[in-house]
Amino acid sequence: MDRFLSASILVIFLAVAPGALGQEYPTKPIRVLVPFAPGGVVDTSTRILTNKITEKLGWQFVVDNRPGGNGFIAVGIAAKGAPDGYTLLSAHTGEFAVNPYVFKNVPYDFEKDLTSVVMVSDAPMLVVVNSQSPINSFKDLVAAAKAKPGQLTFGSPGAGSVNHLASAWLAYAAGMKVLHVPYKGGAPAVSAVASNEVIFTVAGLPGVTPHLQAKRVKVLGITTARRTPQTANWMTAQEGGIPGVDASIWVGLFAPKGTPKAIIDRIFNVSAEMLKIPDVKERYAVVGGAETIGMPAAGFNARVKKDAERYRNVVKDVGLEPQ
Repeated sequence: MDRFLSASILVIFLAVAPGALGQEYPTKPIRVLVPFAPGGVVDTSTRILTNKITEKLGWQFVVDNRPGGNGFIAVGIAAKGAPDGYTLLSAHTGEFAVNPYVFKNVPYDFEKDLTSVVMVSDAPMLVVVNSQSPINSFKDLVAAAKAKPGQLTFGSPGAGSVNHLASAWLAYAAGMKVLHVPYKGGAPAVSAVASNEVIFTVAGLPGVTPHLQAKRVKVLGITTARRTPQTANWMTAQEGGIPGVDASIWVGLFAPKGTPKAIIDRIFNVSAEMLKIPDVKERYAVVGGAETIGMPAAGFNARVKKDAERYRNVVKDVGLEPQ
């Protein structure tokens, strides 16, 4: 009888423990690693979400900015973190879909070391030229590049950045031979277009907006396959005659591999609800030109792998050598 009772209790415990674990979580502050300095898109995106969760539910977060090393520092710490839900990583497209193909000796493996929790937001990038440029459309850009093969210049936040790969994808798909000029960050790359140092750049809406308002630059279109509410007035590259291009910058939360599913589900459910709140959606739109997504782990994992395959092909097609 005692043996039967013990077995029954064990079965009940195994059945309810995961849910109970999720409901009890969290019992202490959650550390969220960010591979960028305070004030950037990923950092701001992280703080919008965590601040709203704190406001609504009282959860405590410590946003730990660890910039540098192409994201290796923050991601490496997260990859080695305890899988207990108290170490999370907020990262974007570059860390997992781009870095493995443009850098040698990447010190982490997404599939082995981490798991997706929730895709928080997604945003297109803008293709920008100087406001006085005779280039007014994607067709004009392609024609100008083909008229002077290898001479038309584009700026990026740095070699191997998402923006660099998106530009390379655009150029390859359009049959353009262009010259890459790397800068130290997105702001200098957009400023270089505004001052006519380079012909075009691919950049996020926040970095472009001040120059757009000052009429120093103009937008040819966007890099995603569809328009968003924030970019409804600009055509997509595909609409402009450049096939296949669909490059965006997403931001999401990740956890060390082995983090209990109940905890991942708890974080996802709470995050997804916060991302539906109108003022949260508005903040993401204003700060990053982004849509809130709230995609669960399975779908987000698939999206990471899909984008990784896309950028692996871009790197191969354009002949980029890992650094």
